[in-house]
Amino acid sequence: MNHSHQHAMPRPAQDATLTRKLRKVLLATGVGHFVEWFDFGLYGTLAAVIGLNFFPAADATTALLASFAVFGAGFIMRPLGGLFFGSLGDRIGRQKVLATVILLTSGATFVMGLLPTYHTIGVIAPVLLVLTRLVQGFAAGGETSGATTYLAEFAPVARRGFFTCWIDNFGFMAFVAGSGLVFLLTAGLGESAMNAWGWRIPFLIAGPLGLIGLYLRTQLEDSPEFKSIAASGNTEAAPLRVAITTAWGALAFCVGFVVIKAVGHWVLQTFMPSYLSTQLHYSKLDAYAITTIGLFSIAVMVPFMGYLSDKYGRKPLMLAGCAGFMLFTWPALMLMARGDMLSAVLAMLMLGAFIAAFDGACSAAMAELFPTSIRYGGMSIAYNIAVAFFGGITPWFSAWLIGATGYPFSPAWYVMGAALITFLTVLRARETAGLPLKR
Repeated sequence: MNHSHQHAMPRPAQDATLTRKLRKVLLATGVGHFVEWFDFGLYGTLAAVIGLNFFPAADATTALLASFAVFGAGFIMRPLGGLFFGSLGDRIGRQKVLATVILLTSGATFVMGLLPTYHTIGVIAPVLLVLTRLVQGFAAGGETSGATTYLAEFAPVARRGFFTCWIDNFGFMAFVAGSGLVFLLTAGLGESAMNAWGWRIPFLIAGPLGLIGLYLRTQLEDSPEFKSIAASGNTEAAPLRVAITTAWGALAFCVGFVVIKAVGHWVLQTFMPSYLSTQLHYSKLDAYAITTIGLFSIAVMVPFMGYLSDKYGRKPLMLAGCAGFMLFTWPALMLMARGDMLSAVLAMLMLGAFIAAFDGACSAAMAELFPTSIRYGGMSIAYNIAVAFFGGITPWFSAWLIGATGYPFSPAWYVMGAALITFLTVLRARETAGLPLKR
């Protein structure tokens, strides 16, 4: 029996109100997060098509590398966005900042769908593409850490892992929606129409989606933890300076946690579609289908893993996820290379289970590292630096590794190295499940 039930027995009305409020908070935060990652992930899914339209090159590989370089440019802005929005979120509140972030990202993504291509206006086209990507990256820097902070501060102590892991569930569902939409459009329009103009459709959908997310987020109030420090006048005037000068340990642990999270995510959702089609010679349709099934399975597994992290602790799940990547990434790529759909899907499901185990515990573990007055900013700095450095270069570096070594499974080494760094970090961290948040 859940312990919170026993204390709540005499106050069923209050309990029902709390549950309703938590559901509303989860939905508004989650839908906003969905929109954010639908927008951000589309570029990765459509990288090859964008390469053709914006980077004139003699061969597709050069265009793809250029396209991945712009993908990386979005990540360079993330630490800057994290610094800006994280500091703002710790000073003026979580809710206002989360509403601003969604407006910026959706706007930039919508504009991307309207951009003229290289064939129309020449070299100005890739320049405009880079600019919109930079705005997207800047806004994204305030999203994950803000949404995680917000949910962690609303969640009941005994269910914090379960609550915060929905952030990852909505994020993966967004990638599923993005890659599923690209799959359906490619199947319906055919590759040539998709390459010519069909690629614009998913970007344009970001406009109305963003307005829905914005509306939901403006209806929310701020988290009880933030309201209590604001009421007592304990907010920090310079939260980033405080984080950097007083919370070194927390920042270092947070960066270490995010290494495999960043690499694992971007290998599975951005590098995989192009890897399956260019290196392993699956058709584009098959590659999108395999990736979509893999990402959907992760979204389904994450809440279950979040529940387990509340029951057994954050560390066992995070260690299991890292160990899985260290032992099975290379065999998974070998399995994919067999060339049949079933083998590729099984390999994706296996890698998906490891990232799901890690994600189920990681969001809560990050939020539990920092005190309330610097939680949004502290997490923003650490999370975005790790994601920018390790995640942003993942697709480009993986493609480069294959070219440099001539070995099609060489990206496995990169993933295994990242898993090792995080494994050693988690080993040294203390267990935080079931403890009250730091004030």
